[in-house]
This record gives sequence, structure tokens and C-alpha cells, in this order.
Amino acid sequence: MENGVHAVFLLCGVLAIGFVLCISIYLIIAGIPAIHKIGFVKFITGTKWMPTATTTEPSFGILPFILTSLYGTAGAMVIGIPVGLLTALFLTKAAPKKLSSVIRSAVELLAGIPSVVYGLVGMIVLVPAIAKWFRLSSGATLLAAILVLSIMVLPSIINVSATALDAVAEEYESASLALGATKTETYFRVSLPAAKSGAAASIVLGIGRAIGEAMAIIMVSGNVANMPGLLKSVRFMTMAIASEMSYAAVGSLQRQALFSIGLVLFLFIMLINAILNLVIKRKKV
Repeated sequence: MENGVHAVFLLCGVLAIGFVLCISIYLIIAGIPAIHKIGFVKFITGTKWMPTATTTEPSFGILPFILTSLYGTAGAMVIGIPVGLLTALFLTKAAPKKLSSVIRSAVELLAGIPSVVYGLVGMIVLVPAIAKWFRLSSGATLLAAILVLSIMVLPSIINVSATALDAVAEEYESASLALGATKTETYFRVSLPAAKSGAAASIVLGIGRAIGEAMAIIMVSGNVANMPGLLKSVRFMTMAIASEMSYAAVGSLQRQALFSIGLVLFLFIMLINAILNLVIKRKKV
């Protein structure tokens, strides 16, 4: 019986690794040809994306998409991380049990809402409000995308961080209180550091959700290939793939370039994971 369970767990682990390897290999095979044809430096640092131009030579520069994705993700995490971690601390350490149960249910419901609903609400409520506040012709901007993404990453950060905080041994907190620390000091200097692995995992999930989102932000950001600006219409890397893949001709350089964008996006997510894991390991040392 025990050997059978061990074999099932081993199979699940091997399948997970196999899926990642298959995705990686496919993206490399599909994405490298376009980068080779266009030129790596020209592809990464180019500022114009005009794959279907007829009067001029087509351009395949994705720097605006890269910077927009980075700025949008960073902006969402600047808002989402403190709000999410503080909410998780409140739910696990300070809130009454009934209130905590209600809020946790609401957070779980927030996690189950489809992306398109976030985009629809943002398009109807947030975009007109930004246009009115800043006197713009259109409120579909990077700012709108950041605000929508910051809400979308909250469930991942709150749920995972709250689970990690629940697992912190009560002895740690009791010892801190016995030494004269206040509850607030205990929460921030003992409980949160003890749950840092779970908090880091929640941040990784939040970053992955933010940088990989397409449907919601395509409805609130304008979908224009501009260099990023807080009050400008922009296009994320995911949006470029989602909006053009449907009409890009099979075998064309445009379609190959879209796979190359997917490869760049995949590498960004892998790099972020590696950096966060390295930071956690250094702190442990």
C-alpha cells in the first residue's frame, strides 16, 4: 500500500516536470526561428511593432510590450503585496473568527471570478472614471490595467499567505509576548518572518497572475503598441499574442514572432522565480 502511494506521488512529480519541459522545448522550437530571422537585438530593443505593414518594411520590435508588462506587473505588486500581506495578517491574527470566515469566503469568491468579468467591470466603471479624473479622451490606460491587476492578484497573495501564517507555531508568538513584545510587534517580527516561505510563494503566484493576464487588461488598457506611460494606452506581451494570433497566417513571420513573444514571457517568469528563490535561500543562510 505504502509503495503504491509512493509510486503515485512519484508519477505526479514526474508528470509535472515533464509538462514544464515539454512547454519549454515547444516554445524554444517555435520561438527561435523568428528571433533568428529578425535579429535578437532588433527584436528585443525595437520600439515599433508593425508586422503587417505594406507601404514600409514590417517591424517586429517588442520593447514597448516588455516595458509595459514589467511596469504593469510592478505597479500591481506595489499595491497588491502590502494590501495582501496585511489582509492575511489581519485575518489570521487579529480578526474575530466569524469576521475572518466571512472575509475569507469573499476572497475565495474573488479568486473564482473569471478574468473577463474583471475586465468588464473595469471597462464600465474604471475606464470612464480615469478619463474624467485626468481629462483624457480615453481612460483605457496603463493606470487602469495596474488597478485591475492589483485587485486580481489579491486572492493569490491573501490565501497562500494566510495558510502560511496559520501554520506558524503558537510557541513562537507566545515566547515573543512573554519577552514583552506587543501583539503588533509579534505579528510583524515573528509571525510574518516565520511564514516568509509561504509569503514568497504567494508573491510568485501573484506576479505570475499579473504578468500572464490577457483578457482583463485587453479591455482596459487600450491595446495600442505605445511606449509605456501611466496615462497612455498600451499593449502587454500577452495582449499582443491574444489579439493577433487569430489572424496571423500560419507559417508567417508574424506568427513566428508571436511565439517568440511567448518565449520571452516564459523566460521572464522563470527569471522572477529564480531571483525570488535565491533571495529566500540567502536569507535562510
